[in-house]
Amino acid sequence: MPTYASSLKQPKAQSKPIPLKPISYLHGEPQVICEHDEVNQMIINENLEYAVIGKFSYGWPEIQDLQKLIPKQCELKDECNIGLLSNIHVLIRATLLKDYVHLLSKLEFYITQRIWSFRMRTLKWDPMFNPEEETSTAITWISFHSLPPNFFGNEVVFSLAAAVGKPLQVDMATRNQTRPSCARVKVEVDLLREFPK
Repeated sequence: MPTYASSLKQPKAQSKPIPLKPISYLHGEPQVICEHDEVNQMIINENLEYAVIGKFSYGWPEIQDLQKLIPKQCELKDECNIGLLSNIHVLIRATLLKDYVHLLSKLEFYITQRIWSFRMRTLKWDPMFNPEEETSTAITWISFHSLPPNFFGNEVVFSLAAAVGKPLQVDMATRNQTRPSCARVKVEVDLLREFPK
């Protein structure tokens, strides 16, 4: 019989092998072409579904220290894999949606080692990540005022929030049904797109 805790866990996408891709040539240059579904499967296979970039603009501890400090000081609930991505970026592969949302919900974290504190900003990772450009993705709360309480279920609130971005979670008051005047949902949005009224 499933427990209450197991029912709250996000279902883990299944890793599937990607077939070897043939090499084709364009203007004499070799290229490998991957379909959109294959790229999405590669993200699952490489545990990048909940990947976050940590950006250290003003120095940082050694990567071995960051691998110990980030999970503890960022209060992550489950395991994560941390590796150096560029000279100022680390890639944090969280395993829980809750940790992913937590990392992206705060504007910055301070990673402390001995007497030094290092500012780490978090950014959403995506396959087109370019260390030279800032991301336009952000996490924000959306409120639905005067929504009748019978529409507070995740299915309805997530469906409404999908008009703006990718719904991630409802707030505690919505989940616990303690604020019937307003439903709130945390959403991942692209700040460059046009939003509906």
